[in-house]
Amino acid sequence: MRTLIQKFGRTLLGPLSIIIFAGLLLGIVSILQNPNITGETFANANMVQTIIDGIDALVSQLFDLLPILFAISVATGLAKEDKEIAGLSVVIGFILFNTVISFLLGLKGVTSETMSINYLTNHGHSELEAFQLSSSYETVLGIFTFRMSIFGGILVGLWTSALHNKFHTQQLPTAFSFFSGNRFVPIMTIITIPILSIIMFFIWPFFNTLIDGLGNVISKSGAVGTFIYGFSERLLIPTGLHHVLNQLLRFTPFGGTAEIDGNLVSGALNIFNTEISKQSPDIETLRNSTRFLSQGYHPFQVFGLPAAAFAMYKSARPDQRNKVKGLFLAGGLTSFATGITEPVEFAFIFISPTLWLFHAFMAGLSFMLMTVFNVSIGNAGGGLMDLSIFGILQGTYTKWPLVVLIGLIYSVVYYFVFRFVIQKFHLMTPGREKEEPISIKSDEQYNNIDTNETKPEELGEQILIALGGKDNIKEIDNCISRLRLVLEDTSIINENLLKETGSMGMVKIDKHNIQVVYGAKVEKSARSLKNAIKKS
Repeated sequence: MRTLIQKFGRTLLGPLSIIIFAGLLLGIVSILQNPNITGETFANANMVQTIIDGIDALVSQLFDLLPILFAISVATGLAKEDKEIAGLSVVIGFILFNTVISFLLGLKGVTSETMSINYLTNHGHSELEAFQLSSSYETVLGIFTFRMSIFGGILVGLWTSALHNKFHTQQLPTAFSFFSGNRFVPIMTIITIPILSIIMFFIWPFFNTLIDGLGNVISKSGAVGTFIYGFSERLLIPTGLHHVLNQLLRFTPFGGTAEIDGNLVSGALNIFNTEISKQSPDIETLRNSTRFLSQGYHPFQVFGLPAAAFAMYKSARPDQRNKVKGLFLAGGLTSFATGITEPVEFAFIFISPTLWLFHAFMAGLSFMLMTVFNVSIGNAGGGLMDLSIFGILQGTYTKWPLVVLIGLIYSVVYYFVFRFVIQKFHLMTPGREKEEPISIKSDEQYNNIDTNETKPEELGEQILIALGGKDNIKEIDNCISRLRLVLEDTSIINENLLKETGSMGMVKIDKHNIQVVYGAKVEKSARSLKNAIKKS
């Protein structure tokens, strides 16, 4: 189950990367159409408006495709083999899932026409009642269905991946052998997906009421809610489950709901992207939506963790500082520029629960302070890029100077707390460990490896040896910063040699599952390892 949950959390990152990029486009568009930044002449130029309209249309379509993007990402991510068949099957399943629900709704007289606001108001409902009823439904890929957003996509993705893993090697009697194996997966999807549709037809209205209620509680809990979110999100970092929490708040009513141009929009990131794409966005709506977005990350990503990295570097033994300088410099700059924090976090969270809790508390405090001071900086990336595009370049309404001020305070607090705790409790952060000789003979030829200069094929071979060889590796995958592995036995890996390949830390989940942190180099590491296995 833990293996499945780990994989599930990773599958949610694919659609998110697309939406983050789309958000960056919207951020640039909002700058171009802001006359206070670009001037009246430029902002109102026909060519500029044409470009803005084109980008708006493109990004709006991406938002509409979110449910099926999540469905594809989950199904292909959880499929063990022949992922392209899982991708084909889930598209079929997603369309049929919503088609069956649409058919069942139609039997009850619930259609896009009867659920329109005009129809409802003409038949005795108040405008508010009509809006609430109408907002429970939407049209997905031209199909009128329940408004399930990414939940529907994730559900179909999980269903399809389970079918795929069970039936993609299924052999049928000779007379039906043409339909065996991979061809059997789409068939089983077509046969079984109506069952899921019927179940959800009866369950979803109750589930939807529960989700809306919880979303309202979080939305109305103000600064306390954002503190709980920031604190919990950092505590979940080692497990990788913070991705699940993030997506719930970004794309579902857990992150709030808002009426924008007569349409109900759910999820903090959805609300922000929809509102900021308007030529004259409503500032209050933006402020409410950004409470769970990147503004809470900036103080500790851009300022706090780089200072913590510097503190760990200064706390290293003098004779070891040159060896760990590259590690902390790369980790600090990665957090500062991109918001990818694991390279720094994994240098201390398993060594010191005190520093881990301190970091989680400071993250929760950061989110709370941004809410209290009405800061309004959105998107979901983090780092200096988001701070610049969605904060500094948007103008003064974002209150970005407060982020910088609080961030500078964070850098001082992080530095001195880390120095004090490390030295007071003699923590073995990188550069302070006792020197221990590497016991495995094959390690000697790989001492002092620089992954920046190592050729990909050599890096893959080195990682393969450190993990116990080809026979010990069952599955290889990766997310933004971690190599996620399923091994026969995690106890036989050589941690010293793994560090020599550029690893910044690791999480042993159980005797079969392990995550190795490579930061921004994880794609190179995963690709090199896969190639090494193919050649071995």
